[in-house]
Amino acid sequence: MITQAPRGTADWYGKDMYRREVIESLCFAIAKRYHIQQIQTPMFEHTILFARGVGETTDVVQKEMYTFEDKSGRSITLKPEGTAGVIRAYLEHSLYAESGVSKLCYVTPAFRYEKPQSGRLRQHHQFGVEYIGSDSPLVEVELISLVTDIIRSLGLRDMEVHINSIGCQDCRKEYNKALLNYLNEHREGLCKTCQERMERNPLRVIDCKNEQCKQIVANAPRTLDYLDQECAEHFEQLKGLLTQMGIDYKVDTGIVRGLDYYTRTVFEFVNKDGFTLCGGGRYNNLVKEIDGKLDIPAAGFGMGLERILYFLDLQEIDLGEPPAPKLYLGILGDSKARGYQLVKSLRDQGITVETDYLDRSVKAQMKYANKIGAEYTVILGENELESGIVRVKNMKEGTEQEVPVDRIAEVII
Repeated sequence: MITQAPRGTADWYGKDMYRREVIESLCFAIAKRYHIQQIQTPMFEHTILFARGVGETTDVVQKEMYTFEDKSGRSITLKPEGTAGVIRAYLEHSLYAESGVSKLCYVTPAFRYEKPQSGRLRQHHQFGVEYIGSDSPLVEVELISLVTDIIRSLGLRDMEVHINSIGCQDCRKEYNKALLNYLNEHREGLCKTCQERMERNPLRVIDCKNEQCKQIVANAPRTLDYLDQECAEHFEQLKGLLTQMGIDYKVDTGIVRGLDYYTRTVFEFVNKDGFTLCGGGRYNNLVKEIDGKLDIPAAGFGMGLERILYFLDLQEIDLGEPPAPKLYLGILGDSKARGYQLVKSLRDQGITVETDYLDRSVKAQMKYANKIGAEYTVILGENELESGIVRVKNMKEGTEQEVPVDRIAEVII
């Protein structure tokens, strides 16, 4: 057990680590074009933040959180998602006092004790974006546009955005009554979990993955039929803006998302098999739920990096190989000190240099240089140090040229 990672976790190294770096860099670069600033919040928060923000009736809070008491007896939870922590930071540091909308993005680990599956681990990583301070449907459009840009930049195909509106707290009251009446008529056919959750939060039943429950809720009342005028107008404006932007979408009344803080717009990016890549929406009540006084609208999304990698593998999209060193500089005999000074000098000039640490022969070092894909090689021994001349070999072309030691960087660059 000591040499085996806990179930539902993964080690990152080699090509997978490189691919993850590429994805993160791409996401941040696109977010930067939208003038979105990065934020990092702690890996753990006070448990009450998630109970109040995410929702006590959600599976996340009831079943999936990693919660423990610290040495002072405080209840602490490893964060199961990124939004609540960002809102807490937004309030703690009074970011609302700044003019305009706070646009924040991050990559964070998230921890959920659930059955590991393809693209979702107990410790996974999310790229998230939060817009705090505007109730305009243009915010949702921009978030959907940003995800679309990421998907296209990665080369992913067959992705479709599904949208829905689950209304605000006021119109949700009428909907919940109608939904509860319907569910009561089919109570015996629901799973035990849904029989329990329907009394506390009937909307959660819509999100159940049990096949029998899915068949029952297929004919259940839909939130769109119970929207008040303001929520209905917001949804119509959203659809109109998406159409004008040329972003195809599908209205999917089955989307309710699994966290209680969502209001009005919810959206998901799914493939043709209904497998979700990304999910998000509006959460106008979350700031007030956490702060108790301020009432500030917000929206955002979360996209799992493991989920992205799963889709890339599924569609056989190659992000390339980790970059090879520009130069392999072999050091022979008693030339180590002066040789390593040269290695350091070349690295200081911006060249990626690999060298020998195992006192291998020239033949073994050249074999290794070829294995790691070095573009150029130089072998440095006593003769080269005395003459001040080295032979720079272009490994791809197989050509060599004699170069003064102080001109190696010039030739390679």
